[in-house]
Amino acid sequence: MADVEHNIAVWNETWNWSTGGEEWSGWWGGTPALWHGALLPRIHAFIPTGTALEIAPGFGRWTQYLKDACDQLIVVDLAERCIEHCRERFSDATNIECHVNDGRSLEMVPDGSLDFVFSFDSLVHAEADVLESYALQLGRKLKPDGIGFFHHSNLGEHGALASLTRKTPEAFRRRLIQRGHLIDLGAWRAESMTADLFVEQCAEAGLSCIGQEKIPWDSGRTLTDALSLFTPRGSRWDRPLRVVRNPGFRQEASRMRELYASGSFEGG
Repeated sequence: MADVEHNIAVWNETWNWSTGGEEWSGWWGGTPALWHGALLPRIHAFIPTGTALEIAPGFGRWTQYLKDACDQLIVVDLAERCIEHCRERFSDATNIECHVNDGRSLEMVPDGSLDFVFSFDSLVHAEADVLESYALQLGRKLKPDGIGFFHHSNLGEHGALASLTRKTPEAFRRRLIQRGHLIDLGAWRAESMTADLFVEQCAEAGLSCIGQEKIPWDSGRTLTDALSLFTPRGSRWDRPLRVVRNPGFRQEASRMRELYASGSFEGG
């Protein structure tokens, strides 16, 4: 179970941050390719904006883009090591404030202040109690027309397959994972979290989950992850939930890496 204490221990103490998290962008051909090829197309309607919140920025892979897409950016992480790095990395930016939290609280964010909230490639490690806590608070923190984009786990939808993966001998497991028959549990997705549960958590918080894209991650075609879009009930963005299953997300990454990553972005 990826509880808060475990997450603090990993990201603050034991994780090797020597590449700044860039290793997680490699399959897209690098962070610029992942931002421009996957993230910006999915959030472009909501930025630039006024006040934005990024939850769990790590070493600032997305912060470097978000800071230029809003008037004010608040970044919050449970790992003091990550916040210290972000403070140093973005010390020249006058519109960023950085906070260490307890992995659940957003008390440093004023109620009714947020136009946009974002988290990608971090909350997949957060269990259901953490997502519930954030949703309940964001029901108060978002402006009436605010909107949020969360990348979180959907592994709970595939409990039987996760159990089968654990029972499969190690000698065969990796090959079956690569062929898409088993789940890569090494990606450390939260097993208590599902896309459907996040819809319920939003409703409890006075939010509407208006869009979800279920995707695989890294290897295989099992839809272990979800990209959820949410907004206060009655906002100008509010509409019936639309759910998209996208087993081809990895093919998007392969295409970006092979055709664009090496030549379309600085440093590629």
